[in-house]
Amino acid sequence: MSIPFIEENDQTTARREHLEALRELVGNVYPNKFERSEIVEPGKEDTITAVVEKFREFDPKEELNQFSVRLAGRLATPPRLMGKAAFVHLSDGISRLQIYVRKADVTGVHNGADAGEADGWALFQLLDHGDFIGVEGYLFVTKTGELSVHVQKIQFLSKALLPLPDKMHGVHDPEIRQRQRYVDLIAGSLKHEKDETLTAREVFERRAAAVRELRRILEEHGYIEVETPMLTPLATGAAARPFKTHHNALDIDLYARIAPELYLKRLLVGGFEKVFELNRNFRNEGISTRHNPEFTMLEFYWAYADVNQMMDFCEQMLQAVVFTVLGHTHVKFGDHELDFGAPFRRVGMKESLSGSVDPAQITNEKVLELFETHVEDKLIQPTFITDFPKPISPLSKASPADPYVAERFELYVAGMELGNGFSELNDPVEQYERFRDQVKQRERGDEEAMLMDEDYIRALSYGMPPAAGIGIGVDRLVMLLTNRTSIRDVILFPHLRPKE
Repeated sequence: MSIPFIEENDQTTARREHLEALRELVGNVYPNKFERSEIVEPGKEDTITAVVEKFREFDPKEELNQFSVRLAGRLATPPRLMGKAAFVHLSDGISRLQIYVRKADVTGVHNGADAGEADGWALFQLLDHGDFIGVEGYLFVTKTGELSVHVQKIQFLSKALLPLPDKMHGVHDPEIRQRQRYVDLIAGSLKHEKDETLTAREVFERRAAAVRELRRILEEHGYIEVETPMLTPLATGAAARPFKTHHNALDIDLYARIAPELYLKRLLVGGFEKVFELNRNFRNEGISTRHNPEFTMLEFYWAYADVNQMMDFCEQMLQAVVFTVLGHTHVKFGDHELDFGAPFRRVGMKESLSGSVDPAQITNEKVLELFETHVEDKLIQPTFITDFPKPISPLSKASPADPYVAERFELYVAGMELGNGFSELNDPVEQYERFRDQVKQRERGDEEAMLMDEDYIRALSYGMPPAAGIGIGVDRLVMLLTNRTSIRDVILFPHLRPKE
């Protein structure tokens, strides 16, 4: 039986025919497991990468045949038959290892309950590029010096019913890469021409390394990782349009979280002094190369600190993350060379307009609009913009020096906002008045203005210590670390418009 939405062509037809022939030969063509050896490190399954790294430089090479391995992977190259023998490469998604199969001494494994034998050479001849197999055999080095496995047993594990991407150049169509990430990952593992461009797997491994380092630094500094609700009764904590759903059993409307801020600050009220959350946020807004409806934020809060201490810590943390992930602090992003090792520039919002805007035009009401129009996209090197207008910062304390200005900063790199932090407002009366102002703006048609969160006001009324908080866009940080100019390239499965 064919799959109705899988395209029909000569290759897919041939692969289905091979699958049926394999079914006759080995029985179950999708067996439940394959047990790998543990010669590299006892207690850990051998991967192709582990075997290659351990035995690539093994000496004396004549003694390699003392090591018998059981390995599994995907056929990374089409089988090359040379009379009664063949070479092919297996991949585990990272590394390749050549296997040598000879008709005279290869046995197939029947995938029935009794695990009997099958014709190993016939099995091999029914394999296609991309199939998964398991092999058992001993290591050796070919005359050309390539580490290989002389296969004595071969087991069929899974069929690739669709042909694989171009093994020479990978997948160039960005929509295919983003819509079918599995194809992008396969293509990277098959790519022959290695260059400085990261493969999809390398991008997401680098992302994992960045997240791991962020978490390590925070935990080392005494922060506790917490989890707060992703479905909330109110869409609060940021100025954004939410996604709405309905809980049938409770018969209430709920909103996908737009920010965890107010929950995290409730924990400061409850006695936690340092908390953080690596969280998924959801905003029902536009899509661009820098915006995805679902994205990852790191938010953390530090009791008894202020905005200046938070800027210091943010700078030190990001410098450490960049160095740990890249091995240096110089980041290439598009046409820019970014220096995370130098002190981050700090400049007030009004001050940043100097030289770009006629001073007569600069008013408290227009400063944000002028900044976004004339300055934001020109902030290439890491720069903290400080002293935001208080009316657009409803959760931030006012500056003691200027009651119109909020003790707030945003971090910009390569023209992108990377972080947003401030001294947290902890006066329940003032916070109540700020929420009331936001409600009035909402009534005038501003859909992104905040709602009144009565429970949060109640929490503040129990007393919250002075504190600083920050949100850092993890996806955008990874864009910088991987030289990817689209946020979709650093999210495994980004949201895309359905195909017609």
